[in-house]
Amino acid sequence: MTQRQTFDVSGMTCAACSARVEKTTSGVAGVEHAVVNLLKNSMEVEYDGNPATLAAISAAVEKAGYGAVPRVEAAAAAGAPSSPASPSAARENAAAKEAAHVRMRLIVSFVFTIPLFYLSMGHMFGWPLPAFFLGHENMLTFAFTQFLLLLPVIFVNFKFFRVGFKTLFHGSPNMDSLIALGSTASTVYGIVAIYRIGWGMGHGDVDFAHMAAMDLYFESAAMILTLITLGKYFEARAKGKTTDAIAQLMDLSPKTAIRRNVDGAEEEVPVDQVRPGDILIVRAGAGVPVDGVVIEGAGTVDESVITGESVPVEKGVGAAVTGATVNRTGWFAMRAERVGADTVLAGIVRMVDEATSSKAPIEKLADKISGVFVPVVIAIALITFIIWMFVGAGVATALSHAISVLVISCPCALGLATPTAIMVGTGRGAANGILVKSAEALQTAHGVKTVVLDKTGTITKGAPEVCEVLVVKGRCDSASSAAGCAGGVPSSADGFGGAHKASSARAEQSSELFVRVRTAERLGAAEAIQTSQVDAQTLAFLSLAYSLEKRSEHPLAQAIVAYAEARGAMAQEVERFEQIPGGGLRGVVAGRTCLAGNARLMEDGDVDAAFASEQARRLADEGKTVLFFAVDGSLAGLIALADEPKPRSAAALAELSRMGIRTVMLTGDNERTAHAIQKRVGTDDVIAGVLPQGKEEVIRDLQKQGTVAMVGDGVNDAPALARADVGIAIGAGTDIAIDSADIVLMKSDLVDVPAAISLSRATMRNIKQNLFWALIYNVICIPVAAGALSFAGVTLNPMIAAAAMSCSSVCVVSNALRLRGWKPVMLGEVALALEPDAASGAAPASEAGVPTMDGPSAEDGDESPVSAGHSEEMQTVKPKEIIMEKKLSVEGMMCQHCVAHVKKALEGIEGVEEAVVDLDSNSATTKLSADVADQVLVDAIVDAGYEAKVVE
Repeated sequence: MTQRQTFDVSGMTCAACSARVEKTTSGVAGVEHAVVNLLKNSMEVEYDGNPATLAAISAAVEKAGYGAVPRVEAAAAAGAPSSPASPSAARENAAAKEAAHVRMRLIVSFVFTIPLFYLSMGHMFGWPLPAFFLGHENMLTFAFTQFLLLLPVIFVNFKFFRVGFKTLFHGSPNMDSLIALGSTASTVYGIVAIYRIGWGMGHGDVDFAHMAAMDLYFESAAMILTLITLGKYFEARAKGKTTDAIAQLMDLSPKTAIRRNVDGAEEEVPVDQVRPGDILIVRAGAGVPVDGVVIEGAGTVDESVITGESVPVEKGVGAAVTGATVNRTGWFAMRAERVGADTVLAGIVRMVDEATSSKAPIEKLADKISGVFVPVVIAIALITFIIWMFVGAGVATALSHAISVLVISCPCALGLATPTAIMVGTGRGAANGILVKSAEALQTAHGVKTVVLDKTGTITKGAPEVCEVLVVKGRCDSASSAAGCAGGVPSSADGFGGAHKASSARAEQSSELFVRVRTAERLGAAEAIQTSQVDAQTLAFLSLAYSLEKRSEHPLAQAIVAYAEARGAMAQEVERFEQIPGGGLRGVVAGRTCLAGNARLMEDGDVDAAFASEQARRLADEGKTVLFFAVDGSLAGLIALADEPKPRSAAALAELSRMGIRTVMLTGDNERTAHAIQKRVGTDDVIAGVLPQGKEEVIRDLQKQGTVAMVGDGVNDAPALARADVGIAIGAGTDIAIDSADIVLMKSDLVDVPAAISLSRATMRNIKQNLFWALIYNVICIPVAAGALSFAGVTLNPMIAAAAMSCSSVCVVSNALRLRGWKPVMLGEVALALEPDAASGAAPASEAGVPTMDGPSAEDGDESPVSAGHSEEMQTVKPKEIIMEKKLSVEGMMCQHCVAHVKKALEGIEGVEEAVVDLDSNSATTKLSADVADQVLVDAIVDAGYEAKVVE
């Protein structure tokens, strides 16, 4: 059985090292796959599950000149739930220790290198030197002092020699080998020069001794080691910043929890001691310790650490809460369900950790080059030395060029080019609620040409909602009983006589009118229509619908019940309730027979609905499901329901189109509904009526035209997600969809689809820049170091070469760190500032001409709500008089999204006609048609997650 094991690898310094370790491990019997991460000094191995294989891997890697130790979680070994951050925290500690060690080496190196450089080069610049170093008689003292100053530098940096020569002798030279060869050559040449000085002075040949004193290379050896160490220090500091996002996630996890014992007493315990089933107390301002369920109380929880969404979420009894989120207001008790490594936060950290441990396909180029890079450089150095000796330049010149070639080449830059960018990119994604599960997915996403989106739950909300109500005037008027339509049936003079059925001709001649009610969402308002805004006959009709539908478990019935309850409808006792398969519902409400269902049910019940056929057809053409309601054989009204698009679906799809990506909606729904949704959100193409097993085939066909990304949330999307080049799962979707996907959107918001692709493009652009720099640096610098431009007077001594080599690695890592500034701004500030329905194409309520319950306003461009050939008097709501304005100071707003939330909260208050929110001044000005208490305004903003006070 295949198992996976992580190894901590020691001794790696460059891409040549990682390539050697990976090749060695892959050659061990029982190993199926091995991936080495140079940046994290780790290796992921898939093997046959045999413990002997792990031992064989460690032995093989050690034989190759490195160390490999299987990683064992300390907490797991102790039998306790492992901490979500334990592996990463251990790496952070190890990295911090390594950085401190490099810093110590650097300080010691500079302490001895500076006087060594002053002593060796000072006479060239006219710097004063002590008398005992001057003169021919002190040449030996001059040379031997330099040698003594070099020894501490070699001692503290002996790692370069130990690792470099070890790997060289094992046939797998690395960057340390180049440094060791260069500094050793300089040191040995200097030691030889000391002997030459001694020989010259012993034989009285002062000129020979003086020439030898000019060939000391101790300062070059020391400067090479010091500058390389300086580069390593900067590199270690920069590399430490690549994991900032993950470290911040881990730090947000509370360290303690308040646990309620069986006797009711509360105690503070380390979070590691929390077990499933424990009752925990979370007060305002405290972090949620682990994942669980609220069992008592309520609170407003900030989930931005998990989802990236800044708006706090209300949590009551039965609501799930996630560890590391913060309870902003309120108090609640929760039952712990998932602790330690099983929490959502632990899963996110683990997913990001695995992504950064994987390799992108583009990294194969660097691996191939790195595998032969160091041997080629050594060969070039030897050839350089031979050529310069052949042209008679002398040993000093030949050796100087050869050493420069050795120390200026930089396999480190090649090895760091990809993993640093991957590390930073995945970290930025995680910080913004975009979880990338592999480096390959991050690379593939940048080339996506087509994005295929599931409709239900992805583009739309995934649940039906009431979007329009049409009530037949006179059937449910103010005289109606509370039962709904027990009375109030019009007389024959009204055109219906009391008969249960009218002829079609009479229906056509009828002047029957509808009371039309569109939902607040359709009008663009932020809040539901209040009870006071619903007229008596509409409320009576909703009460009828509520009474019948409350007895049904159908999703459409539940949507109607929620809509009616929000508007104050009262349920009445229903007798002889019956569900009619394929039709709807029948029951007796207050002594009157009522029907609720489709057109076929009306026909079977002898209910004349002909005069409403045009309205029903219009609603159906818009993709809505139309339910008819009748009382004693006469049509009382219609309710249209639809699975509405998510607020920002249209904006997200528009952004994808702007990025040059084709969008396709893939659904099992019918053509009419699919095209109705397409009109509202703006996908390029629609493929409707596709069965779950057919979605995978559609993806396969689309892949012939280019790279395809699939976005979905359900079990039926799993095959398509797996088949697509990049599978993107909505975070609120099913586990199987998330498991099948390559990218998970924690906020369940489609705007993160273009954000994920934008992140991929930014990361790949950064990787290509890094690889270009690493390759062009070596291509240009190695020939220059070899003396290719010496005819033009351009040469590089070993010290300058060492400095250039150090700068190369630091430049690559620093360039990758620029990704830390990436933000998902693909919709632009304007789109983020839009009200939710404005983002989907609807006009704001303040501009839409909100109709009364008797019909739409004159400004409303929708089709008339009455049948063709019928007239209806149009009335508009006159703007209410503004009697005052109040200005508030608002704290906590960071973007236009925050502005939209504050505006929504204020305009949801009765009496607030308009709220103008300004981010620059952190203020909100409310225009009031009634006297609204200051505290009411402040409380609304506080409930939205911000701080406020009235200033005027």
